[in-house]
Amino acid sequence: MISASLKTPPITDHDICIIGSGPAGLVLALEMARRGKRVLVLESGSRHPDRLQQSLSDADIVDPARHDDMSIAVSRQLGGTSNLWAVRCQPFDPIDFEPRPWFVDATWPIGYSDLAPYYDKAVDYLSAGANVFRAPIAGIDIADEAVDYTRLERFSRIAAVQTAHAEEIERSNLIDVRLNATVVDMTYEHGRIVGLTVADRDGTRHPLPVKAVALAAGGLESTRQLLVFQRKHPELFGGTDGPLGRYYMGHVIGEVADITFASDALDVAYDFYIDEHGSYARRRLIPADSEQRSHRLPNVSFWPVVPPVADPRHKSGLLSAVCFAFALKPIGRLVIAEAIRKRHIPDDLAIWPHVVNIVRDLPRAALSLSTFLYRRYIAKPPMPGFFVRNAARRYGLSYHSEQSPQADSRVVLGDDFDRLGVPKLRIDYRFARADAEAIWRAHEHLAQWLERTGTGHLEYRQPPEETVDAILAIAAHGTHQIGTARMASSPQDGVVDENLRCFGVDNLYVVSSAAFPTSGQCNPTLSIAALAVRLADHLCDEEQP
Repeated sequence: MISASLKTPPITDHDICIIGSGPAGLVLALEMARRGKRVLVLESGSRHPDRLQQSLSDADIVDPARHDDMSIAVSRQLGGTSNLWAVRCQPFDPIDFEPRPWFVDATWPIGYSDLAPYYDKAVDYLSAGANVFRAPIAGIDIADEAVDYTRLERFSRIAAVQTAHAEEIERSNLIDVRLNATVVDMTYEHGRIVGLTVADRDGTRHPLPVKAVALAAGGLESTRQLLVFQRKHPELFGGTDGPLGRYYMGHVIGEVADITFASDALDVAYDFYIDEHGSYARRRLIPADSEQRSHRLPNVSFWPVVPPVADPRHKSGLLSAVCFAFALKPIGRLVIAEAIRKRHIPDDLAIWPHVVNIVRDLPRAALSLSTFLYRRYIAKPPMPGFFVRNAARRYGLSYHSEQSPQADSRVVLGDDFDRLGVPKLRIDYRFARADAEAIWRAHEHLAQWLERTGTGHLEYRQPPEETVDAILAIAAHGTHQIGTARMASSPQDGVVDENLRCFGVDNLYVVSSAAFPTSGQCNPTLSIAALAVRLADHLCDEEQP
């Protein structure tokens, strides 16, 4: 059931209250309900974007050039950030759970084997086909294993989780979703949360008794809730010098080089395709675990992308048309996530060179564009991104690297308040030069492998010795909100334990990327869903006699 009111129908007894209706919250709710538990879900937004409610996420960003604006980094509405994400699904890698002192100062209190059994259900909840993340390339067999060239990312067939599971959510008599319900306070007694204070859209406050609470409001908002709670109970989470709010990570992303494939077979292999499981997939290039250890590399993935669409020197009418589409915000936001769109289109875009490209290449551009629009908006499943192969087999080389946890990359409560009287976040998001140096080493490692195996070659867009500075110059993120309430073996090192339970609070859980101690090379949503399923398993097993 979904209701826009906190009052009607009356809220009845429930086994757990989930704060947030994004992928984490809805997966947890669905899994708990399937196991016979009564679930209350509180969502701050409504079914559709609401500027008034969205403004509750406004924050003071210390360096706006480094962190996405909160209006595109979070979504206060039913389905949360599944309304914004790029539908990429990948699991964490075994090496992410290993001690790696050359790059990170944190380890997971669980192993890969503790999370792996939950990926099957996570893939199903996210409509991503199957838990299959490797695919050999027909006719290609490379003996040199320094780079894993068969790894897949999968793409959700239905982006919005609330749409994918609409019928079950609406009809379940065990799931009660309340919209326009913003948690502004938590009541703490004898080591437990015994009640919440919930504000409706007009600010009226309502008390709500609870048995257990799961924070699933996204990385930053879940952390903000904990920081507000800690202000009233400073003995929790190590106080202001403790781990809460620290170690803020996303991913280090960008393009500083181009890749040219040596054969048509390889060129085709790295395009989007629909596999036998019915969803889109795409291959990535990732340094092997053994190479990461021996060469002190981060976990980083690479894949080809179209040349920068904003640079008219590509002389492609299709790419120039796409550039104009991206530049028009209402259209561009329909094609790609806003956070990605902004990174492709500069404020000082040169118009006329793109017009010339379109005029010169009009017939082919029109045909290619119509094909893309069909695959993106009419075909089922829709194509999840934009990629055009070219005769030269030359592309931009995108990298997506884990970011090392740094204590001074953090969020705290600021001096300003939102309209409901809750302190806003102050976000001080930082990148380390050592990370950029490690990513350059990974590029060098890939370049050597390409040459050694005859599969292609890499060419930097700047003098090689300037690559570290180039990586740092474009480093920016904000949509993957990781590490600020991290999982650990002890309260000195983290905020939640191996079962996502907050240290010092018996019935408060955090199911969010904020609980990840490391960020891995992959997008976080699939692992968030897997953790939600695992938490449901733990909560239900805990109640067994």
